[in-house]
Amino acid sequence: MRTSTAGRVGQYAALLAYLVFLAFPFLWLLSTAFKSPRELGSLHPTWIPEDPTLDNFRQAFDEEPLLRAAGNSLLAALGAALVAVLIATPLAYVMARHRTRLARAATGWVVVSQAFPLVLVIIPLFLVLKNLRLINSLFGLVLVYVVWALPFALWMLVGYVRAVPVELEEAAAVDGAGKLRTLVSVTAPLLAPGIVATALFAFITAWNEFFFALVLLKIPEKQTLPVVLTHFIGAEGVADLGPLAAAAFLATLPSLVVFAIIQRRITGGMLTGAVKS
Repeated sequence: MRTSTAGRVGQYAALLAYLVFLAFPFLWLLSTAFKSPRELGSLHPTWIPEDPTLDNFRQAFDEEPLLRAAGNSLLAALGAALVAVLIATPLAYVMARHRTRLARAATGWVVVSQAFPLVLVIIPLFLVLKNLRLINSLFGLVLVYVVWALPFALWMLVGYVRAVPVELEEAAAVDGAGKLRTLVSVTAPLLAPGIVATALFAFITAWNEFFFALVLLKIPEKQTLPVVLTHFIGAEGVADLGPLAAAAFLATLPSLVVFAIIQRRITGGMLTGAVKS
C-alpha cells in the first residue's frame, strides 16, 4: 500500500512539474506583454507587472500590420487543415481496411517522410513553386502546408479507422449500403473526433510555421504572422521586447481558443452510441 501511494504521489509530482514546465513560457510572455519599458529593463524582473500597461499592444499594432498578417495566417491554416483532412480521410480508410503491400509501403513513407529536415526540401520546393508561378502566393503556401501535414494526418487517421469495428461496416453492407455510402454515413461520423484532432494538428502546424513562409513569401502584403513577428527584431539583433511579447501573445491566442473549443470532441468517446441495434 505504501509503495502504491508513493508511486502515485511521484506520478502527480512529475505531472505537476511537467505542467509548470509547459506553462512557464506562456506565463512569462503574458507578464512581459504588460510591463512598462522601465520594468523590462530592470535587473530584478518580477512575475506580476508593478505598473501594467497596454502601450505594448498599441505600439505593436502601430508598428506592424498584425491584423493583415493574422488574416493571411488564418487563410493558410484553414485551407491547409481542410484540404489535408479531405485528402487524408479516404486514404486512411483504404490503408486501414486493405492491408496490401502498397498500404504498407505508404505507411513506411509516412514514417520516413517525417525524418527529413526542412532545409533539405526547401530548394527543390522553391524551384517547383517558381516554375508554377506560386512564389509569393498564399495558394502555393497552402499546397506546401498540405504536403507537409499529410503524412502525419494519415498516420493519425489510420489509427482512428482501425478503432472502428469492421462489423458496423459489414452490417451496413448487409443493409445494401455501398462502399462510399458506408464511409460517409457509418464510418465518417464515428471518425469525427479523429478528423477534428487531425484538422487541429494541421491548423496549428500551419498557423505556427515560419520557415516555409519566410522563404516563399517576400511581398509584405502576403506575409504571415510568424514572419511579421521577426520585424520587431532590429538589424543588430536587438528586440523591441515589449511590443514583441504583446504581438507574440496575440499570435498564441487563436491556437489556444481553437483547442479549448473542440477539446471535448477530441477526448470524447469515439464509439459512443455506435452499437447497431
